[in-house]
Amino acid sequence: MTDALQNSDRLWALADSLRPDYVALADRVFDTPETAYGEYASAEAHRAQLAAAGARIFEGLAGIPTALMGEWGAGGPVIAILGEYDALPALGQVPGVAEPQPMGVAGHGCGHNLLGSAAMQAAHALALWLAETGTPGRVRYYGCPAEEGGAAKTFMVRAGVFDDVDAAISWHPADYTGVWEACSLANTRIDFTFTGRSAHAAAAPELGRSGLDAVELMNVGVNYMREHMPDDARVHYAYLDAGGEAPNVVQAKATVRQLIRTARLADLGPLVERVRKIAQGAALMTETTVEAKVVSAVSDLLENGVLDRVMDRHVQALGAPDFDAEDRGFAEAIRLTLTDEHVADTFRRVARPLDRALPLADFVVPLGSAPRISSGSTDVGDVSWAVPTVQAWVATCALGTPFHSWQLTAQGKSPAAHKGMVQAAKIMACTGRDLFADPALLAEAKAEHAGRLAQAPYRCPLPDEVMPPLRPRPAA
Repeated sequence: MTDALQNSDRLWALADSLRPDYVALADRVFDTPETAYGEYASAEAHRAQLAAAGARIFEGLAGIPTALMGEWGAGGPVIAILGEYDALPALGQVPGVAEPQPMGVAGHGCGHNLLGSAAMQAAHALALWLAETGTPGRVRYYGCPAEEGGAAKTFMVRAGVFDDVDAAISWHPADYTGVWEACSLANTRIDFTFTGRSAHAAAAPELGRSGLDAVELMNVGVNYMREHMPDDARVHYAYLDAGGEAPNVVQAKATVRQLIRTARLADLGPLVERVRKIAQGAALMTETTVEAKVVSAVSDLLENGVLDRVMDRHVQALGAPDFDAEDRGFAEAIRLTLTDEHVADTFRRVARPLDRALPLADFVVPLGSAPRISSGSTDVGDVSWAVPTVQAWVATCALGTPFHSWQLTAQGKSPAAHKGMVQAAKIMACTGRDLFADPALLAEAKAEHAGRLAQAPYRCPLPDEVMPPLRPRPAA
């Protein structure tokens, strides 16, 4: 291994020097939470920081107003670092308080305020290292909106945004630190709208044809299907339109959103077709018509063992964030709001003995030591099919904190979260540095990726006619 691969001190120092700017960016995004495709203030904050960092800026990627990219360097390979900044509906919480304090707005219940800020911090530090060392290459920060259910990266992949990228790097806030070994669920969201005929529910119910009845029958059919689908598949639903509030009217129209997940992209299509048939059956039973509209879709993550091993070296070298007594005290207060099952689930996932007295993860999870459990989905999956991709989990919150919860939002501006964020930036920057410094290593990662695609070619899970569900810029 070359000296450049062995010595990370300079890159760590560069990342540390940028800490104030990117902590401030993370907190700014936290304070202006916006949901999928509406992240105008967050995207502007990221654009302004890219400008201050001297990046070449490209906006409106894939026709999405809140998607942007900043690039530094020249020649050589192109390394992308992926960031996100979308929030979740109704999860706004007063930060730093270990009890529910809802704010009636969206909130960063998955830590994306930290995710995007650390990714840009890593890209900026890596850009400074390229300039200092005269190393040829381009590093890019991709600001990616709408990960939470919007599949923006899938649309970006389909539009060719990553076609000239050699490798991609990302991370996600978590309650422990380690490489995110490729394990996620492919999914699609489909809205099923049933249309019938309204009528007076008492005077002439026989004249009505209920869209609401059709939705309920569809859900019954999907529930029965659960007994006969793969164990690692999932189907969830939400009523988008229940037809109205008047029970004395036959509800002529109703809409349900079905979220269908499978462990492998190849298995998604057949399960979707079964759900569609159930919808058709429900329409037939109720003498209604049904229209299905695909909203979004993402692929499962494609593994790259070469990049996993590169990142794991830096995870092991850096270790867990250096949490102090104040961090542990606040984490313990959060832990008191969680069930024992939440805490036990984290230790099960990392294959470690349960330690209920440990509030924050002072350990790292070695590569290959924990079971792979598919439980969620990410549009990074589609990037991983387009280019070799690697991600890290980095501890930013109390052990056992569930994603999409008020507890995670409450910790989103804490000193512990900031420490984990900076640690993530260092891991990502050093991983990218290794790929710039050792062309053979990057070539090996690309060869592995090509071999996996040869066995299972990528097919975008989005139908060609489906476009991003863009939202207008809010009025000033």
